[in-house]
This record gives sequence, C-alpha cells and structure tokens, in this order.
Amino acid sequence: MNGFPNCSSNYTNIWNHYLVLALGIPQLTINVASMIFNCTVIFTRLATKDLHKPISILFCNLAVSDLFTSFSGFWIAMLFITNPDITIFGSKDMLAPYALYTTSILSTVYNLVSIGVERYLAVAESMRTRFRVARKHSIAVVFINWVLAFFLGCLPLMGWNCLHGEKSVSVLYSPFCVNYLVFITIPNVVVAFIIPLFTYLRIIIILRKRKLRMKACGQATGTYKSAEIQVARTSIFIWLLALISYAPFFAGVIFDATNHQCHIDLYPGVYIFRNCTAMLITINCLGNPIIYTLKVKILGAKLKALKCLSSNGIRACTIENI
Repeated sequence: MNGFPNCSSNYTNIWNHYLVLALGIPQLTINVASMIFNCTVIFTRLATKDLHKPISILFCNLAVSDLFTSFSGFWIAMLFITNPDITIFGSKDMLAPYALYTTSILSTVYNLVSIGVERYLAVAESMRTRFRVARKHSIAVVFINWVLAFFLGCLPLMGWNCLHGEKSVSVLYSPFCVNYLVFITIPNVVVAFIIPLFTYLRIIIILRKRKLRMKACGQATGTYKSAEIQVARTSIFIWLLALISYAPFFAGVIFDATNHQCHIDLYPGVYIFRNCTAMLITINCLGNPIIYTLKVKILGAKLKALKCLSSNGIRACTIENI
C-alpha cells in the first residue's frame, strides 16, 4: 500500500492496545470539549442576535470551522481506536474524514486571516469614511473562504489520492499523497503566519502614531496606551497558539516529504508524534473561542471608543493649529 520498494503493507495488529487507548481517549476528550465550546459560541451569538456586526459574522464562522475540525478529529480518533492499523497503511475509510479535516482546518486558517485583516481595516479606516467593512463584505469573505477550503480539501475525493499505492503516498496520512500535503501545507502556512503578522504589527504601529499625535495636541493618551497593550497581548496569544498548534504538523509534512523509510520502521515514535499534532490542532480550536470572543471583544470595544476620541481630538488639534 505504501508504494515504497521493499516495503510491505501486510501487517496486522502492530499497535499496542494500551498505546491506542492512551492516545485515542485524550483525542476524543479534547475534541468533545472543543465541540462543546464552539457550539456554545455559535448558540450564544445566534441567541443574542449579534450577527449584524461584520466581525461577529467572522467570529461565528470561525466557531463553525473549529466545530467541523473537532468533529472530523473525533471521527478520525474513533477510527483510530476501532482499527488503528488503517491509520498507518491507509484505507478508503480514511479518505472522507481526512478530507473533511483538511477542509475544516483550511477554513479555520482563512478565517483567522480574515479576522486579522478586518481588525486592521477597522483601525486603519477609523479616521476615514471612504470605506467601511460592512456586513455584506463579511458574508462574501465567509462564502469565499468556504468555497476555497472545500475545493482544496476535497481534491483527494476527486482523485488526487494514493489509494492504489503510488510512490508519493504519505506514510503519516495515507491514503493522502505527499505532493498533495506539500501543495496544501506550505502556501497556507505562509498565509497563516505572514498576513496576521503584518496586520497586527500595522495595528500596533497605527495606534502608536495616533498616540504620539494626540500627545502632541495635548490630549490624553491613556486609552491609546491601553489599546496598544491589549493588541500586543492578543497578537502574542494568537501567534503562540498558532505556532504551538500548527508548527508540529508542518514539521511532520516536511518529514513525510523527505522520508524513505517503511511504515513499520517508523512505528511507534513517528505515529505517536502524528497523533499528538492532531491533539494540538484541536487545542487551537479550543483556544480560538477564548482568545477571539473574549480578548478581541474587549479590544473591539476599546477600538470603537478610540474612533470618537481620535476623530474629535485630531479635529480639535487641527482647528487650534489653524
């Protein structure tokens, strides 16, 4: 099945029963907890009718993406517990849950990027009236995110898979092909890290410039300093969570692409690592509701207050200078 010469897929019951339970039960537990958290976020936003705000639509969609990621992770964990060998040598039964898992992760990544961009626009354009992020813009972004995620995530279901033992079969995520994993992972890792880095750094820079401008006008800058600190803290949380959650998976894909060993030679260490990366991704789904619905909500309130403060203060300063 693996496509490597001199390797055989005729192994059965190579997993230790206790090791399967030690890895599978925590996966199930974390996925269930994540589903509960994200369902709570979704129902709360629907019940409070908070979806008229553009950022709330993105938050709710992030929770939906994380919910699907946790559900597909739960599905994969159940398959691992009931028949762990198919997670090594691959099976048609793994194709659908892996495709759903990929689609959900991609949607989560695109939503995180969209939230970063929306926050940047909210701050950068708070002094202008030429463009505002409206509800229809958020809905369009959500639609595009899901279309792109479904297309890329479902490519294995459309035929880009290694069910028939091609040489490029993944040893970690069989029956996926290594070239598909590389194609999906590398561009999206760049998107997930570079764009949020730019947006949050730009927000901090903009707030600092406005603070200095307000200070030059003799206005109070305490609110700006508070918002700047809040943005910096939130950005650090976001980056650390993303780094801890996705960097091990990225390292696993790189290892997969350069590996020339047989499946049986990698057992158990590499496959324990693979299962741990899945738990880390679920922890990201568990942490997103906390970071984005609590910390960013507080930040949003501060930024909203800054619009009036900045607009009134700078206008007064301009009149005084004239």
